[in-house]
Amino acid sequence: MFNRVVQSLLVTCLLSVAATGATTDPFVGDWNLDTAKSRLIDQMKIKSLNSKDYEFDFGGVPERIVVDGTFQPGVFGTMLSVTSERDGSWKVVRKKDGRMLLSATWRLSQDGATLRDSYTEFAPNGSTSTMNYLYKRTADGRSFAGAWESVFPISPDRLQIRPYDANGLSFVSSSQSTRNLKFDDKNYPITGPGVPSGFTRSTRRADQHTLEITVKLSGKINRTERVELSRDLKTLTRTLRPVGRREPDIFVYERQ
Repeated sequence: MFNRVVQSLLVTCLLSVAATGATTDPFVGDWNLDTAKSRLIDQMKIKSLNSKDYEFDFGGVPERIVVDGTFQPGVFGTMLSVTSERDGSWKVVRKKDGRMLLSATWRLSQDGATLRDSYTEFAPNGSTSTMNYLYKRTADGRSFAGAWESVFPISPDRLQIRPYDANGLSFVSSSQSTRNLKFDDKNYPITGPGVPSGFTRSTRRADQHTLEITVKLSGKINRTERVELSRDLKTLTRTLRPVGRREPDIFVYERQ
């Protein structure tokens, strides 16, 4: 739900452009995502502060929202509205610069153990896509408050890895997003249109076949990522661990 948009914005935070140079680095090549072996988990945490005041965490950046149907400032310059409907469901809407980003209806099961999310996302060209998701409660809470997880379907992806600068690699996905990495373990500010201040990224090479990436927000670790090559150099595995998440996201690529 919101995490999909928040994560999209976070991904934008992690991207930069351009790649140059040449190397025989074993990571360099073209890779296709094996969706059957990969796993993407969406997690959200909702904390009740009082009768209508809640803290929503859809990706490591909490938002404090009054559940009264009004639009209130959210993350990354968005406006968030949450409405408690008469039938007990919650209607959640996020906008940015007046444009609708998403609309969702949440419904709890009778025993409160699961949450169904009827989710619609709005593309910049006005087209929409609707999906129905099922979340399971992973921590105690009343009503919608608590911790929730859902395993999402994964779309195909093609990854190109190319040399970058004198000591680094450039990761270019099929969505044309590019992430340039320098292996000096230094924290570099992540900047760009709409990117909140305080995000940094550092990368180190644990060994010839393993990369370790750390993203921080205001000096605190937001997520870590480990990129590993198999011994035969035919498989690449990305393991992403957002802070506070029980299970990591796993993306397995096969060399082309």
